[in-house]
Amino acid sequence: MSQPPIRIEYLGRTEYRQTWRAMQDFTNAREPDTADEIWITEHPPVFTQGLNGRAEHLLAPGDIPVVQIDRGGQVTYHGPGQLLLYCLLDIVRLGLGVKGLVAQLEKSVIDLLRAYDISAHGRPGAPGVYVDEAKIAALGLRIRKGCCYHGLSLNVDIDPEPFSRINPCGYQGLAVTRLLDFGVSDSVEQVGRKLAAILIGNLGEKKSGSAGS
Repeated sequence: MSQPPIRIEYLGRTEYRQTWRAMQDFTNAREPDTADEIWITEHPPVFTQGLNGRAEHLLAPGDIPVVQIDRGGQVTYHGPGQLLLYCLLDIVRLGLGVKGLVAQLEKSVIDLLRAYDISAHGRPGAPGVYVDEAKIAALGLRIRKGCCYHGLSLNVDIDPEPFSRINPCGYQGLAVTRLLDFGVSDSVEQVGRKLAAILIGNLGEKKSGSAGS
């Protein structure tokens, strides 16, 4: 049976909790032939604390709300100027495990940054994408019944100050960077659509490459 094409949905700026619940509802309602979707959005300022999150990594959240959520990982920050690429995928149908999915997400960000003439890399044991020693993209996923939701965040032109109020992703003193620091002026939507297209291409290559293996 052929796989339905992955749909790209641009949501604009959305409230975090509302979008999180919508991802859960979409995943709970999935049928075997439900098409995968990628959502492009950004959020008002919010800290999100993953299932493994520890309170000591929240240094001084101040007036920014903290939301306990159901993805893996520690605390991170979302705010205007940051791309959220939410991946609602049937990973079994795509022939991916969790490690394979993480690898494809990281590869897609690295491919995107290469197109902007930015050299980036992953880091063993620390999911995400880095430029030199600074983190530019973070990953967090939830898997239910062979399907995933949440996804990745990529700093476009976000205000970096709130990252100083936490240990980003549980790492004390971790530097963060953004596309703006490298002269990229594309909007969150433009970056999101480019990244979504790259990810879909990479997932298609992985699917084709896994046939008969």
